[in-house]
Amino acid sequence: MNRIETLTVNDSPMEVFVFEPEGKGPFPGMVVAQHIPIGHTGLENDTFTLDVGERMAANGYVTAIPFIFHWWPKTEEMAVKRAGVRDDWTIADLNAAFDLLAAREDVDATRIGLLGHCWGGRVAWVGAATNPRYRAMTMLYGGRVRLPMGGIPAIELVDRIKCPVLGIFGNEDQSPSPEDVDVMEAALAGAGVPHTFHRYDGAGHGFQDYKNPDRYHCCPV
Repeated sequence: MNRIETLTVNDSPMEVFVFEPEGKGPFPGMVVAQHIPIGHTGLENDTFTLDVGERMAANGYVTAIPFIFHWWPKTEEMAVKRAGVRDDWTIADLNAAFDLLAAREDVDATRIGLLGHCWGGRVAWVGAATNPRYRAMTMLYGGRVRLPMGGIPAIELVDRIKCPVLGIFGNEDQSPSPEDVDVMEAALAGAGVPHTFHRYDGAGHGFQDYKNPDRYHCCPV
């Protein structure tokens, strides 16, 4: 189960879905950066992302998922949101979610991580690069890292990442493509950022999304 807290970020109300483990803690925390929502609605209809929150809580993490598209009406076309998204807004959203977790008595503020799928993978990269308090970051097939979103290309922030990075990618993906993954891995290595990348043959974009039968691909262990 989850509950919704509403934070104000630059005068805009932002819903944050909070998932809590059983027990008293203190627990580690996790900020989850959402992927592009299904249709044009809010997180309440994004069953995949909500399930990520449930799974993290079941594994002992107090988890916060900020609705980073709160800058527009939920019914606004995604093309408008894509064109207007700004990294400075996203950074503010992530910091608000981080601070929400860090202020809780049941969260160990020295053990908060960041995770994101798809669009959220790029968001996770930006978040890790702009908040040195994260202890780990996981990006799952995050594209557009080499592109600017209202600022400089996110990859140019690599030397600011202070935590270990785990990357998970499909070799049939084109956003990020295998070449993009090579560039990201080289950038992390060049900046001295500890990282581990896993790449799976036969897997395309969104292969973890079991809610989408056209994309889901269960890679062999």
